[in-house]
Amino acid sequence: MSTVESSIDVNVDVTTAYNQWTQFESFPQFMENVRSVHQLDDRRLHWVAEIGGETKEWDAEIVEQIPDQRIAWSSISGEANGGVVTFQSLGDTVCKIHLRMDYEPQGMLEKAGDALGVVDRRVRGDLERFKQFIESRGEETGDWRGTVAA
Repeated sequence: MSTVESSIDVNVDVTTAYNQWTQFESFPQFMENVRSVHQLDDRRLHWVAEIGGETKEWDAEIVEQIPDQRIAWSSISGEANGGVVTFQSLGDTVCKIHLRMDYEPQGMLEKAGDALGVVDRRVRGDLERFKQFIESRGEETGDWRGTVAA
């Protein structure tokens, strides 16, 4: 397994950032290689992404979700991955988002990309695009305030 971690400060309050992150079906608007995310129910998501020039699909389960604090997930089929995104208030209008993702590169192309830091740069770019997305809107496109216990 490989791990990537990245953080970014976002100029919106923690609730706005968290609420937007719960809108998984909006991820293709700021995640470069994500083609679609379909929320199957409160805990399960179906992902389609382009990885190493190939279309990959997997299902993931939210294993923990605490409003305004954290969302943790693990794949349950397809591409092996999991991780956690945490939200920390830094004041009334700024918060820190920290993302840690564990994944299993498949094949020579993905392993080479991993060794060259491609995934690190992609995750950093996705966080930058999320920052631009939510700051330009100033408000979330929706929210889900439920809790999923670990």
